[in-house]
Amino acid sequence: MHCGAARRSAGIFKMIENWHLTNRVHILLPELPAMTDTLKIDFVSDISCPWCAIGLASLEQALANLKGEVAAELHFQPFELNPQMPAGGQDISEHLTQKYGSSAAQQTQIRDTIRQRGADVGFTFNAGGRGRIYNTFDAHRLLYWAETDQAALQPALKKALLTACHTRSENMESHEVLLRTVEQAGLDVERARAILASDEFAQEVREREAYYTGAGIHSVPAVIINDQHLISGGQPAAVFEQALRQIAQAQ
Repeated sequence: MHCGAARRSAGIFKMIENWHLTNRVHILLPELPAMTDTLKIDFVSDISCPWCAIGLASLEQALANLKGEVAAELHFQPFELNPQMPAGGQDISEHLTQKYGSSAAQQTQIRDTIRQRGADVGFTFNAGGRGRIYNTFDAHRLLYWAETDQAALQPALKKALLTACHTRSENMESHEVLLRTVEQAGLDVERARAILASDEFAQEVREREAYYTGAGIHSVPAVIINDQHLISGGQPAAVFEQALRQIAQAQ
């Protein structure tokens, strides 16, 4: 399970690769009937992935640039980079060294790159980084609930969670932290509290996670358009804009 600027994923989707360089499309799925006028976008991601925060900000910038030209429905789908992360989390430097073999110097360089990419699209990363990385399953349960209860507020919850994690470096397994993001998004805090106190939506989230990993998604962010086309990684806004425009025009 990986988080990154761009990774190649195999699976049932058509992978859109290097739009800004070659405009090539890798066909991995038989042609389907003509699509609807509005693009359906599934944004597969994890709260703890910094490139997911960058990718979302870039995608939203692209959609703003395409306003009046391309309409889209945005849905957030679950993916856990570290589904076995225990309670209490793990020191992030230790985690990155164990998972990727990166040195302290390499991690500093990557953080600087991420901060700059975030600034380019208006997302602020904590200058000191994150001390620990936490399990995000409860956050995904709340996002699933938000989509089923008040879908229009799901994006606000997603962005509040990303800000809590990457801008404020908060403990993303803390129910109080999660409930604050629910309040910020305008959702029912007491309903969210009841969900967190139970295992509600756990099965549904596991099923969605299994669907996407089974379809070949092993790195995030993965942006899937109309259940067919895959844009992989935290791409610049211009790449998303060009890809979305071409897909919309082909409908």
